[in-house]
Order: sequence, then structure tokens, then C-alpha cells
Amino acid sequence: MHFTVEHRFAAPVDAVIAGLTDPAFHRDLQLPDMKLLDVDARTDRAETVLRLRYDFVGHLDPLARRLLGNRRLTWVQELRLDPGSGAGRLTFEAEADPSRLHGQADVALKPDNGGTRRTVGGDLVVAVPVVGGTAERRIVPGLLRRLDIEAAALDRRLRSG
Repeated sequence: MHFTVEHRFAAPVDAVIAGLTDPAFHRDLQLPDMKLLDVDARTDRAETVLRLRYDFVGHLDPLARRLLGNRRLTWVQELRLDPGSGAGRLTFEAEADPSRLHGQADVALKPDNGGTRRTVGGDLVVAVPVVGGTAERRIVPGLLRRLDIEAAALDRRLRSG
């Protein structure tokens, strides 16, 4: 299922990139239904990479519970950003069965009136015959809500600091 979202930050692009890829920010970030298990960041000349691993601790609807069986839903998310251009890629997948639940999105951070505009657009895939589309429609709103929460928290942090 395709999704898009846009956020605005009061800070310049380089500060937003630094915030989005700061492990300390993500350790402090409270996301509904998600518990951060691991965070790792690295930077080289071409890109900054942030890898997050979450455990889903919220309520799973019966469809998702059937798909998972007795396994926990552990979510691995990776953000790759080019500090020079502000372009990047967000990928995510279920750790237990990434071929069945995964996604990717293009990320663009652009200057906007002294601040930054972030656009994220991509696709989430639940590769399960018959029920995949229904599952995608149930998952995407939560994914977008978490991105909104992340953006609001980062904007508050950048404004105060």
C-alpha cells in the first residue's frame, strides 16, 4: 500500500538530519505500542545510517495474530540519509519474516523558509494472499502516526535546544 507524509521543522536541514540520526533522540522518543530494543548509528562520507529495532507491545488484531502465530512482532527500521543532499531511504521489515511484511520509502529533506520540509513516500507490503491488502490498510495509519509523533518530538527538541 502506498503512503506519503510531509512534516515541517523550524531547524535547518543539517540539524534535522543530525536529530533524526541521533541514537539518544530515539532512546528518549516514546512511540505508542513500540518498545525500542536496539539502536545503532554510523556515518561515513556518503551517508548516515540509523538502524532501529522495536518490539511491538500493543494490541494486535486477530488477523495479525493469525499471521504471526506465537511469534512476537519485532520491527527493524533503517534510515539512510545523504548529509549533503538530504535525500535518503527508509526501509522496514518484520524481523521474523521480512518477506511477508516489509516496506521502503524515499525520504527528502529540503530547505523551507529557514526550516526544513521532510517528505516520505513509499510502500508497505504484506505479502499474504487474500488478506494482505486488508492488513496493509490496518498497518499504514499506525506507521504514519508514528512518523508524525517522531517529527513533532524532533521539532520540539530542535526548537528548545
